[in-house]
Amino acid sequence: MTKVGVIGAGKWGEALSFAMGEKNDVIITSRTPRQMSNFRPLCEVLERPYLIVTVPAQQVAQWLKEHFVYSGQKVLVAAKGIEASSGRFLNEIYSEYVPEENLAFLSGPSFASEVLRKLPTALVVNSRSPQTADAFASLFPGFIRTYTSDDVIGAEVAGAYKNVIAIAAGICEGLGLGHNAAASLIARGLVEMERFGRAYGAREESFLGLSGAGDLFLTASSPMSRNYRVGLGLAEGKSKEAVCAAIGEVSEGIGTAYALHEIALSRGIYLPIAGEVYAILEGKSPRQSLKDLIER
Repeated sequence: MTKVGVIGAGKWGEALSFAMGEKNDVIITSRTPRQMSNFRPLCEVLERPYLIVTVPAQQVAQWLKEHFVYSGQKVLVAAKGIEASSGRFLNEIYSEYVPEENLAFLSGPSFASEVLRKLPTALVVNSRSPQTADAFASLFPGFIRTYTSDDVIGAEVAGAYKNVIAIAAGICEGLGLGHNAAASLIARGLVEMERFGRAYGAREESFLGLSGAGDLFLTASSPMSRNYRVGLGLAEGKSKEAVCAAIGEVSEGIGTAYALHEIALSRGIYLPIAGEVYAILEGKSPRQSLKDLIER
């Protein structure tokens, strides 16, 4: 059995530990000790040859600097987002600590609660090393169909951007705008996502497949999504601080919306939906944002 270590024991880390445990010897760790039979100290988990890291995008740079020790491990990044303070993608952050050929990034539609129930899904392991992608893909259980890709930036853009569109979709639902509006928003969100990714050299196929459309359709259509719930709260007129406090979990779409705003300004990329999400997070009326979007 392959020895796998999971770093981060939140819902997604727990789900990945459970899924990987079907075929592998898995241990898990997190900043806060958990009552889990396979919970171990970080130093023990870091000794595993295969690591799956779920540390959120806005925290991972500091975590790597303070806690990570590289000793030849292959690392699968299972978080999604863009660092708000710098605009860096996760591959840029991790590559300072792990060689590119040992890095992989997980993408695709995956609610943790459904993985814990062994409900089927399909995911993509993205790596510039085919060997690393294949190695991680082989670790997944039978109820998760895995594909591989070398379009790391496409997977990163899709995984980060869909959370921002999910916030917009939650706002749409919270305002009671109907299914027509929601479908229109998600479709235009996919186009916007692809346009942003193309500016970074991402391939169109990544946005039309599991990493893009698949994950977007899931996250932007269900209150099981934290980012969708952020949108519902914003539609009620709550501040982002009040919404986050009520949810009690990290919502990566918020930090990513701020990162996209800065990138759009600096690179001159037209991102109308992401721009309005940023404006709403900064206090703009959701209904005024809707009006401005329609009149563009």
